[in-house]
Amino acid sequence: MALKVYVDRMSQPSRAVLIFCKINGIDFEEIRVDILTNKQFSPEYKAINPMRQVPAIVDGRFKLFESHAILIYLCCAFPGVASHWYPGDLFKRSKIHSVLDWHHSNLRRGTVGLVFNTIIGPLNGLPSNAQAAKEGEKLLVRSLAKLEDFWLKDGRFLTGSLQPSIADISLVCEIMQLELLSEKDRDRILSPYKKVVQWIEDTKKATAPHFDEVHGILFKAQKKFRERMATESVKNEVKSKM
Repeated sequence: MALKVYVDRMSQPSRAVLIFCKINGIDFEEIRVDILTNKQFSPEYKAINPMRQVPAIVDGRFKLFESHAILIYLCCAFPGVASHWYPGDLFKRSKIHSVLDWHHSNLRRGTVGLVFNTIIGPLNGLPSNAQAAKEGEKLLVRSLAKLEDFWLKDGRFLTGSLQPSIADISLVCEIMQLELLSEKDRDRILSPYKKVVQWIEDTKKATAPHFDEVHGILFKAQKKFRERMATESVKNEVKSKM
């Protein structure tokens, strides 16, 4: 039986798992869990992931959730996965774990806090929260600075490696969520961090053509969101002149 991967491509961790499977030639069935219509709360999906989040996998009788755990499992369970994704060397593995743990409490919190409270929430009928968005951006900027000055100080990829690991693919997919912001805001936040920008491009190239294919839905959403924001801006300008 093929591995079953439960995802929503609008989810950063879901995209990381999908790209990883594709780049390593893992045979899998992609099963969409539409989080905008609350499919993650269905009884069927709860039986797979009681936490009701994506992604999750089912490999035979084995069920697993949390993207970092899934990526580690895939590296160990499927022959043919290149060793640079999750090296056998204990010290190198430990550094990868360090980055992944840091990611969840820093970069991810910042990205989600900013993007959800400025774009995704309001466009789905939820009240905007300017203070939460501001705090999210502060944490995001601090996290980008740490990436620039610490995590990327010794090499082309995280932890000083010459090739990407599961940490690189996980964190780059996180930062790609900034594509939903206006082009001006995205560039304002990212452009000061030259190493980060180059690392994103290097990771894209290392996972081509799957990176752009999996992010296709994000780019479509980007266009839709920016059009809606432009429309709202015009409406607000007209109201202010009335």
